[in-house]
Amino acid sequence: MQGFPALTDVRAELASIGVLFAGETLLDGDFRLPRVEQDLGATEVNGVHVATHGEFAADAEHSFLLTYDGRISMDRLGETIGRTRFREHPIELLTLSACETAQGNDRAALGLAGVAVQAGARSALGTLWSVNDSATSELLTDFYRELRNTQVSKAVALQRAQQKLIADRSYGHPFYWSPFLLISNWL
Repeated sequence: MQGFPALTDVRAELASIGVLFAGETLLDGDFRLPRVEQDLGATEVNGVHVATHGEFAADAEHSFLLTYDGRISMDRLGETIGRTRFREHPIELLTLSACETAQGNDRAALGLAGVAVQAGARSALGTLWSVNDSATSELLTDFYRELRNTQVSKAVALQRAQQKLIADRSYGHPFYWSPFLLISNWL
């Protein structure tokens, strides 16, 4: 994994989300930049969930999301998401579910998730620090389960998922449930 630890709960996370929402899953060798760009370019999608390591550094050259065989730079992510901006239905939610994907700096205070919103995703969910894989899988499954109810906003769905994790004795500490940041259009 290019110097990063394996995310052991990603398969379960994606399988749980796949039960709730239909869509294509790009896992392991399928999660390569050309395939991501091709699929986003050819298909109108409402949401994109990326469960991979990412990092936001002081300069754009060192900011990325990890793919199976390389890295998606911040600029490339912005370009890829930006191509969907003028569709009848732009990407409603981009979720970046691992490792500091909302953390930023003076140059771009919202990190990779902020770049996605700037590029045209209506909202993004990212993390402020390296997260626990198991807790993240549970929280995001509950978040998406809540989102199936059209009367529930993204902010309320996140709050309810966090409350459920808080009630779990294993994950009640803020380390597990508080790094998630919802950016832009949270309704």
